[in-house]
Amino acid sequence: MMKVFEANIAHQVLDYLHHNLKNVVSVAEANQKMYEAFGFITFFDNLNELQTVKETVVQSIVKEQDRAEYGDFQTNITLANQVVAHLSTKNISPTIVVEPTCGKGNFIVACLKQFTAIEKVFGIEIYKPYVWECKFNIIHFYLNNSLEKDVTRSLPEISIVHSSVFDFNFKNITRENPSKEILVIGNPPWVTNAKLGSLNSSNLPKKTNFKNHHGLDAMTGKGNFDIAEYITLMMIECFLHHQGSLALLVKNTVIKNIVFDQFTQKYAITAIEKYCIDSKKEFNVSVEASLFYCKMKAKPSFNCVEFDFYQNTNAKLTFGWLADKFVSNLEIYSNTEQIDGKCPFEWRQGIKHDCSSIMELDKQHDHFVNALKEEIILEDELVYGLLKSSDLKSTIVSETRKYTIITQKKVGQETDYIKQDYPKTYQYLIDHQEVFRSRKSSIYNNKPPFSIFGIGDYSFKPYKVAISGLYKTFHFSLVLPQNHKPVMLDDTCYMLGFDQLPFAVYTLILLNSATTKQFLQSITFADAKRTFTKDVLMRINLLVLAQITKKNELQKALNLINEIYHLELSLDLWDDFINEMKPIKSEQMALFV
Repeated sequence: MMKVFEANIAHQVLDYLHHNLKNVVSVAEANQKMYEAFGFITFFDNLNELQTVKETVVQSIVKEQDRAEYGDFQTNITLANQVVAHLSTKNISPTIVVEPTCGKGNFIVACLKQFTAIEKVFGIEIYKPYVWECKFNIIHFYLNNSLEKDVTRSLPEISIVHSSVFDFNFKNITRENPSKEILVIGNPPWVTNAKLGSLNSSNLPKKTNFKNHHGLDAMTGKGNFDIAEYITLMMIECFLHHQGSLALLVKNTVIKNIVFDQFTQKYAITAIEKYCIDSKKEFNVSVEASLFYCKMKAKPSFNCVEFDFYQNTNAKLTFGWLADKFVSNLEIYSNTEQIDGKCPFEWRQGIKHDCSSIMELDKQHDHFVNALKEEIILEDELVYGLLKSSDLKSTIVSETRKYTIITQKKVGQETDYIKQDYPKTYQYLIDHQEVFRSRKSSIYNNKPPFSIFGIGDYSFKPYKVAISGLYKTFHFSLVLPQNHKPVMLDDTCYMLGFDQLPFAVYTLILLNSATTKQFLQSITFADAKRTFTKDVLMRINLLVLAQITKKNELQKALNLINEIYHLELSLDLWDDFINEMKPIKSEQMALFV
């Protein structure tokens, strides 16, 4: 193996090019020869490229550039062949093959090997060395699989285009081939737009709020999207009314998002399937990914059937929409769907400050220590115990290992008072004001100095029921006050706040019940970045759950908590708890107007 244009080329391919192009002097003549031999529409773009190939001599291989940071995980030929072989079992016979990010061309080669009716191939690739390697790999395939062996097959026209996927006009393919069966196949980049932007990549869509998020959602991360999802939706929308199929290797979150969006977008796709692959084995990366398959130009489907790619005879589960509910496992959901509704209490996220090195502290004797190993003496009034996701393991939590400075009681509150009332704390914050100013999130723009988010009256409730958003354990914790002060949680946690301990304990028992666990297992996705989110938790209708839970089960759970944690609680306030969750009737509301 050698290199030309920084692309790997087999000796056999280079020998063929040398032998057949040695007397060719014009690009037009060279391209005609390559078209007649292999179907390439344009092989050389200019005379310099032709001369380079003709003059290339054997050279040693230098180490390839690692493009993993661009989300570029090239599909190995074995996996490409397996994917295409699987597609062939679905009785598809494409005449047009489109690969929007074709890389080194393994999917194209696999399609040429498997499908006999192909008339045209379109491969688009932004990285020029891959464009050449793709061409060389196609030649290598043909040299070792002569069409003379199958006289019934004609040579397809092949266009391997050096372009960003976002600049290429895919609509031309649909216009020029309106009645042809299309297969869109490939492995788009497994990376977000923010990551590529930080690398100054040109392979980005034009600046856009991809999913029309509003306010804080657009500023705090939901505006950051997966490039593969953008490309997948580009392909669906472009070939929406074209007979054919789509098969792309993408992260599992991409598939989930597309099925989720089906409820509102109603893309004309059906037979939606997800085939889980071993990304560590195939790409040596720890990313949950799958083959996403669907048929186009069809009545919209709203569910996706999940399989194991390597043993796909039996479906693992089905996820998607049941009426207006999005469910991760339709089979087990049916057992608990009665509690799917709206939580009567509002779930809240914990404190967000993006300044942990300064705002989060350890306590040593009579002073605090920050992440910079600085010893600090502060007034106690603005310092509160802090729990992070990893701290929510016990059923009841009454002590914290961390502390945090709380500068506001509500978002946007002025912080001038700190200078007058708490001079030691103010001086500490001023000494580190550059750290606060360097926070990148736009939510802090034009806000008072040392601002925090995720703060409100709910933050100061003495009793909280909380869960980690990051961990995949379906277990809730009761958080008790520490030193007569409410304990805070960080923004990886979600919580309900209560003024009365019995209400908090009743809620804890309900949320840790087998019914709730099974319900959450049916609406959460194990491979999500956050298993639990506010949207998920707000679906737990605590009122219905309380009404269907048997009193003897409640008493049994309460007795256990009393015994283990030395509490003396009863169910005397149970009816008050139920009434607290019931909506105020319209005639009652009129009294308050």
